Amino acid sequence: MDRIGVVDTMFARYDMGAEAVDELADCPGHGKVFEVLRRTVPGFKDLAVEAKRLIEDEGCRIVVAIGMPGRAAIDQVCAHEASQGIMMAQLLTSTHILEVFVHENEEEDPERLARVCVERARKHARNAYWMVYEPEQLTRRAGQGVRQGYDDAGPILA
Repeated sequence: MDRIGVVDTMFARYDMGAEAVDELADCPGHGKVFEVLRRTVPGFKDLAVEAKRLIEDEGCRIVVAIGMPGRAAIDQVCAHEASQGIMMAQLLTSTHILEVFVHENEEEDPERLARVCVERARKHARNAYWMVYEPEQLTRRAGQGVRQGYDDAGPILA
């Protein structure tokens, strides 16, 4: 059976990992064609190594890596460093790791921020599924300005 990995952090202020796992449970073939492995690490700088371990040690075909950088400037710097680590893990494993970061400073209103967390985690989880099992779904959406957590921007009409 194939495996899709979800790695999230305990520092996040919303349980986006649970949203991703729930979304994947609704995908065709869950429990028959693929299973989901979830791991939780302390912070987003730990995501890359755990994603790499899910790929190399657990045989995951793709991983969704979820984190929530804080509002402070240092958090933004650390998020960039974490992102670099995730990119390196992708290159070292030749496997996609979908980075799902929701920055606390994206929204002032906690309800709107929670909505972004839910939408982004779920849509990226679905994207991970599509990348492995239905890549034509992504191609159909190419150039459409699809956004995770916000209204779609729509295509630029020439």
